Amino acid sequence: MTLTLPITDSVQAAARTAWGEARGEGRRGMQAVMNVIGNRATHPGWWGRDIAGVCQAHAQFSCWDTNDPNRIKLLTVNDSDMQFREAMDLSSCLVNGRLSDLTGGADHYYDWRGQRPYWAQGRFYKCTIGHHAFYRVGLRGDGM
Repeated sequence: MTLTLPITDSVQAAARTAWGEARGEGRRGMQAVMNVIGNRATHPGWWGRDIAGVCQAHAQFSCWDTNDPNRIKLLTVNDSDMQFREAMDLSSCLVNGRLSDLTGGADHYYDWRGQRPYWAQGRFYKCTIGHHAFYRVGLRGDGM
């Protein structure tokens, strides 16, 4: 599949983002990344106005960075990859409003094995799923 950027199809954009960010975290990890995408898209702001826009917003998901080795992989992955098929299934659920939120409303996450980012200081920690710690940063408090 040859992709033209930006990707306008929400299912493709979310699946490729979750696969690029969390394929090593399994289905739950990819679902949690999609939860962040969905939570952001539900509350448009500086991070984008819809699912495809949120996924590809500048400096939001590292897998889309030009110098990230995952970028070429996420642009070329296809249905022969089992994890990508799972990501597509989850993404269809997200787009159709049928994806449960494992993150408790998180709008950010980071890999806890690395350095804690500045934005996580004093913010609303929600949960940890796999190697990702999830936070609510741009949305207010515990209620949405």
